[in-house]
Amino acid sequence: MVGLSFGATPAWAQNSAQPDVVDPVTASQVATYADIASLAERSDLVIRAEIRRQTVVEPERSPGLAPGFARLYIEARTQALLSGSTAVGESLDFLIDVPLNARGKPDKYKNRIMLLFADAVPGRRGTIQLTGRNAMLEYSPDIEARIRPILTDMVARDAPPVVTNIRDALAVPGTLSGESETQIFLETRDQSPVSITVLRRPGQRPVWGVSWGEIIDSSARAPRRDTLRWYRLACALPKSLPSSANLARDPASRRLADADYAVVRQELGTCAREITSAE
Repeated sequence: MVGLSFGATPAWAQNSAQPDVVDPVTASQVATYADIASLAERSDLVIRAEIRRQTVVEPERSPGLAPGFARLYIEARTQALLSGSTAVGESLDFLIDVPLNARGKPDKYKNRIMLLFADAVPGRRGTIQLTGRNAMLEYSPDIEARIRPILTDMVARDAPPVVTNIRDALAVPGTLSGESETQIFLETRDQSPVSITVLRRPGQRPVWGVSWGEIIDSSARAPRRDTLRWYRLACALPKSLPSSANLARDPASRRLADADYAVVRQELGTCAREITSAE
């Protein structure tokens, strides 16, 4: 076994906040949009590979290994690089913790095709490190078809920025009873402007949309579920409007801003995850 130091614990093994490890078949079947987007976002490489050999690492050389699991040293053959600017060779090796089966043994992965979410290990050509506990998914045409559009959207020129928090929110009543407009300005990792507008008209349901730029577009609409723009909001925004972000002074306007934000959160829905955790 070459290329890996078995004294080095995989990055995910010591993080108890991570989700439970499931087998790659189950991970592939239950992964949500948010799971796939999170794995893709945290990984420099997304690789389709065929497993050629697996070797169980002795427990005494597997620090951080949980009971009921085995640490495997995997040797694989690259089939395709789905995403990544770092070149990868034909041969790959990595460590992975997998659950033991009913016989107390790890499943056999030889000759099976997997999708790997990983980073390259500096100075070790062909050695990669998986970026999460469930970062190896069983390949199927369906899961690859779900992954590829996400990877494409993430590198597009108009890719939405990473939302980190809410900066300000202000509700302004209109001239008619039941008329109002709430502006919610978001913080982003690269300082790009993003804002949410919620409009109320007498006798109508609230309508909201997102402006991804300097210009606030009153005709903007809410993002479709299971898109990258939806993910940026649904998986980043807090459940309720922070009191410190609400700029309204009078109680009625503050309540209106809170209510409008609640409409946004309800319509975005839950950021469902099955195999990853929020970072």
